[in-house]
Amino acid sequence: MKVTLFSFGFKHGHPEADMVWDVRFLPNPYWVPELRPRTGLEPEVAGYVLAHESGERFLALFSPLLQFMIDEHAARGRESLTLAMGCTGGKHRSVALVEHLWSLLTAKGYRLERYHRDIDKE
Repeated sequence: MKVTLFSFGFKHGHPEADMVWDVRFLPNPYWVPELRPRTGLEPEVAGYVLAHESGERFLALFSPLLQFMIDEHAARGRESLTLAMGCTGGKHRSVALVEHLWSLLTAKGYRLERYHRDIDKE
């Protein structure tokens, strides 16, 4: 089964996906002047989001759930699954999470695609 992970910004419209997760509860690098122009692809931005207590707790809860859901869908013969992670603009939080999940799931042998729909939008 192929799993597609993608990030998006809610302010740019709701995506078509099998699962949509709203991660606007995580700390927003937009409000840190030196991080605002950067993206979740950069370690400093990802660290700001993921190393925060809420980021660590979310990943500890979400990662095993996601793996369970992927495995259950695959066991039932599903050919693809699309997971969208959304923040406000689609540049920081959702991007950092998609990159983290991509690394985690790639290491476990899942067949993945990823993209960042709104990373270049203002």
